[in-house]
Formats: sequence, structure tokens, C-alpha cells
Amino acid sequence: MSSSSRAEGGAATATVEERFVAREEAASRSIEMFWDGKYEYRRLLAETWGTFLLVLVAAGGGVVGALAAGAEISLLMKVLAPGLMVIAIVYLMGTVSGAHINPAVTIAFALRRQFPWRRVPGYLVAQLLGATLAAATLELLYGGIANGRTSPGVGIDPAIAMLTEVLLTMGLVSVVLGVTDGPRNVGTNAALAFGFYVALAGMWGASVSGASMNPARTLGPDIIALDLSDTWIYIVGPMVGAILAIIVDRLLHGPPPTAGATAAQGLLSADDRGAV
Repeated sequence: MSSSSRAEGGAATATVEERFVAREEAASRSIEMFWDGKYEYRRLLAETWGTFLLVLVAAGGGVVGALAAGAEISLLMKVLAPGLMVIAIVYLMGTVSGAHINPAVTIAFALRRQFPWRRVPGYLVAQLLGATLAAATLELLYGGIANGRTSPGVGIDPAIAMLTEVLLTMGLVSVVLGVTDGPRNVGTNAALAFGFYVALAGMWGASVSGASMNPARTLGPDIIALDLSDTWIYIVGPMVGAILAIIVDRLLHGPPPTAGATAAQGLLSADDRGAV
């Protein structure tokens, strides 16, 4: 082997080691900053804005689709739109708050001790606020927010709809945990896995339960529509699904690595974002 080849190989090794060290330092800084309360408003704003955008698209498909101008919006478009929006949101603000935008995801991270329980209430309130503001915006602009609600399909028993939400959310949270933990962490490209899953689940689950998988996505429109008759389905189903996903992930992969907490917490500084 020539001296130039050895030099190139050494440089490549050094680069890999430098990137590894940078990642470790970024994770350490991230944890320190996560416990710094002065950044909390950024995380809560990110969760509010992210959930607003998600519900604006998810509920907006049904609201606009009920208008004469939205007659061309198909069921496929309605289920693809939230998936694509999830991808955009995770890329946009995953490094700020972790881009939970879903109470079931927040609870799942907390149960796995990758997210502090004392911060859970703030995240849940931010998510519900974002969802409610999105629903109010749709009602103000177009009316008919009831068309953007999630509810059991025609002829579907509420219990079946609830069990469908359990299965769908179990799959969603399994994907979230699977691509954000330690050596399985794929970084911001996890957005693709999240978004594709939401779209695929909607393709078969939307006609049965509405494929909510997200209590905030359902609660926001229900509150503005003043109709909470089916809301329990979309609280019980996703929460049970999230818990089952945690159990399955524990059986498959063992205890969660501490490194996975970085994905749940988000990064906040420009230096941290550059390191990963």
C-alpha cells in the first residue's frame, strides 16, 4: 500500500472518529440544554405550531372536500396529505422539541423514561392548543368543521373503531421507537418513516376509524364542532396502542438506550444541529 493510500485511509478514520465525538458532545449539550427552562417556550411553540399544521391538513381535507370547490379531493389525497405534512414537520422542528405533535407519542417517551414527566403537561396542552386553533381556523375560513372530525365509518361499531385505533397507533409508536433509539437512530430521516407510516395506515384505516392515531388531532375538531360523542375512541385507542408498542419494543430490543432520549428531547443550538 502506498504512503498516499495509507494517509487517505488515516484521514478517513480520523473523520469518522471526529464525527462520532461531535455526536457525543452534541448529545451531551442537548441534554444540558433540555433541562434549561429558558428554552421551554421554544419547545412548546414548536409543539403548538407543528400540531396546528398537522390538524390543518388532516382535518382540512374533509372540510374542504365537502365544499363544491373541493369536489376533486379524493380519499387517497386526504390520507396522503397528513403523512406528507408529518415529514415536513419533523424536518422543520424535530431538533427543537422532538416533534411529538401527538399526545400518544409524548406519553410513550415518558413511560420509557426518555422524556421527563414534569414536561408532559406542557406538551399535551401545547398539542391540544395547536389542534384546537387549527380546527377553529378551518371553521372560520370554510365552515363545516364537523366534516373534518374523525369518526367510525358507516356501519362500523365504535368498539371496532377503537380496536382499529389501537392497532394503528401501536404500529405508529413502534415505528417512532424503532427509528429513534440509539444505534437504530436514523436522525432527521426518521421523518420519512413516520410520514410513510401515517399515509399507509390511513389508506386502509381511514374508512374504518378515520385513522387518527392522535388524540389531539381528534379533540381539536371535536371541541370546535361541540361534538364529543366519539372522542373516547380516539383517546382510549391511541393510548392503549402506545402502551402495547412499548411492551413489544421492550421484548424485541430490551431496555431503551439512554441515547434515544435525544430524539425525544430535540436539539436546540446551531452547533448541535451541525454535529448531527
